[in-house]
Amino acid sequence: MNQINEEYIEDYIRSLLPDNNTNLKIMEKYAEENHVPIVQPEVAQLLKVLLKLKNPKNILEVGTAIGYSALLMAEYTGNYCNITTIERRSDMIDLAKENISKTIYKDRIKILQGEAEEVLLILDEKYDFIFLDAAKGQYMDFFNKCIKFLEPGGIIVSDNVLYKGMVATDTLVIRRKKTIVKRLRQFLQYINEIEGYTSSIIPIGDGVAITYREE
Repeated sequence: MNQINEEYIEDYIRSLLPDNNTNLKIMEKYAEENHVPIVQPEVAQLLKVLLKLKNPKNILEVGTAIGYSALLMAEYTGNYCNITTIERRSDMIDLAKENISKTIYKDRIKILQGEAEEVLLILDEKYDFIFLDAAKGQYMDFFNKCIKFLEPGGIIVSDNVLYKGMVATDTLVIRRKKTIVKRLRQFLQYINEIEGYTSSIIPIGDGVAITYREE
């Protein structure tokens, strides 16, 4: 539980969700046993719906980890949709490549190694769906770099924006997390005020922000 919703609400929502395919379930088990953060079930379901609605052709993900969300997004998009995902840790990249290689989506997913703030400076493609799930304290920087190649009508989804409830109330803030919390609050304020964009903050999982670029 992330202190975003009451546990009984979270449990009920999760009880309604359909099972994922075998590969994703194996990855879910691995992530739980090895304490690797992946998108939470209700957030994964939201991604599925957004992808079906948007029907993107080019996706960018910031934060690959073991490749779970990249594979999830590949499954819920068409064969014409390509996914580029950025990861700085070589151990995570090795795991992600292994997981992706076992699937029919391996030719649609490209992993770029490096610090996201540096990789984002050299990308020259356009994307209509972007998923931010990396260092939370750098979301503002990631967002401002990403909007340069976000198509009009495109969507940016930012995960973990309420950060175990700490962003919403000082009573939960842990001292060593103050800087991250402060930066996330600034980020959420920013995306709700930036001209030409419309955002919504959804209190599921650890908090999700959806930002739409006006056409």
